[in-house]
Parts: sequence; structure tokens; C-alpha cells
Amino acid sequence: MPASSLRLKTYEIIFEAETPAGRAFDIALIASIICSVAVVMLDSATHPSSPYAPVLRWAEFLFTGLFTVEYALRLWCVKHPVRYARSFFGIVDLLSVLPTWLVLAFPAVQFFAVLRMLRVLRVFRVLKLVQYVHEGTLIMKALRASSKRITVFFFWVVTLVILFGALMYVIEGEKNGFTSIPRAVYWAVVTLTTVGYGDISPKTPLGQCLASIVMILGYSIIAVPTGIITMEMARTTQVPQKDISTEVCPSCNREGHDTDAVHCKFCGEKL
Repeated sequence: MPASSLRLKTYEIIFEAETPAGRAFDIALIASIICSVAVVMLDSATHPSSPYAPVLRWAEFLFTGLFTVEYALRLWCVKHPVRYARSFFGIVDLLSVLPTWLVLAFPAVQFFAVLRMLRVLRVFRVLKLVQYVHEGTLIMKALRASSKRITVFFFWVVTLVILFGALMYVIEGEKNGFTSIPRAVYWAVVTLTTVGYGDISPKTPLGQCLASIVMILGYSIIAVPTGIITMEMARTTQVPQKDISTEVCPSCNREGHDTDAVHCKFCGEKL
């Protein structure tokens, strides 16, 4: 098979899901991602002297090797490798393999803290699953449509917690644990969100009265962003949705095209 035809066939298998080969590749990749994340989680709970530690270690290197080959094939078959490497999913693909290889470069004991951070970074490969959840576009549309109202809402929440924190700092003072306004603001955030850690609490009657107001206000505040997003999701669902193919543009690597589209609606490249 000529190199160009092989490259095109590889592109169709990796980036498309309409063909049997593309669907099989997606299913195998999703299964590998789930298993690899499970290995990382089990590895964090296994003692290095455990008999299962070498098995988990070799399984991790096996999955890392598979994801490395997959990442290299993605860069090879796309028209603009650098553009894909700088995209969101390109960075996620790199993060899914880079930490394991970096661990090999830092075997010394004094780098244990760095190694632990790199081991945790491997969990980021679960983000690779995002590109296979097509229903997530509905949520993203609702979030984008309600972003301005959510931003204004959070601005008022920040204003309230600063105001309540400053008032509690004046009322309670350092003797009751409110040693500074930032610490009092922390208390206001914990109380307003109804978390209630209890590490700091008002002792005076006036402070407890203010805390009661903040607690009651917290229940109504939590419902506001939920209602905004739910309304936008309902509105988005009511709009008739066109049939969208899984075809990915070979130039900009974006999807979301109509089934009868000939050119990419984002960059104009022929599909």
C-alpha cells in the first residue's frame, strides 16, 4: 500500500468512528484508558514490596507503550502535526504518556516528591475519554449560553463572602479564631456553601445570628446556578438537532460536521 494511502487509512481508523475499524479502535482505546487508570489507582494503594507491585508496574509500561504508539500515529496521519500537538486533546495525549517516561529519568531517591507528582499526572489520561462522549456537547452548549449570567452570579457571591467575612472578623475578633479577614472570608465560603467544616465558628450571639443568616442564604444561592444551567439545557434540547457525523477535519482536527458536509465549517478544508 502506498504511504499516502496507508496514512489516509490510519487517519480514518483513528479519527473516524463510522467504519467498523474506527468503532473497534475507539472501543479498544476506551477499554485501555479505563484499565490504565485502574492500574494507576491500584498502584497508589500497593506497597512497593507487594508481590503485585511488579505486575502493576509492567502493566503501566504496557499501557504507556500503547498510548505512545497511538500518539505517534495521530501525529503522523494528520495534515498539521504541530497544530494537533498544541490542541486540547493533543496535550491530553502527551500528558497520558509523558509522566511514565519521565519517571525513568528520575530514579534517585531525592526526587521522590517529583516522581509522586508525575505518577499522579498519569490519571489525566482519563480526559481522553471526553472526546468519546458526544452527548457532552449538549452540556457544553448550555454552559456557554449561561456563562455571562453565571459570571455575574459568582461576582455577587464573591462580594457577599467578602462582606460577611469582614463583618464576622469585626464581630468575633482574634480571640474567637477569626485572626484575619482572609480567614473570616474562608469561614464565610465554608458556611455559605453549607459545607460546615467546624474548624472555626462564631462564639458570640451576634456572630451566631450572622452565621444563621449566611447558612439560610446558602441554600438559595446554591440553587441559582443549577436553575440557570438547567434552563439553558432545556432550551438547547428543544432546538431541533441536525444529524452530526463523527468525521474529523484533516486540517484543523475539529468535528461536529453535518452528515452531508463536503468542506469543514471551521477552516474550509475538504473533508
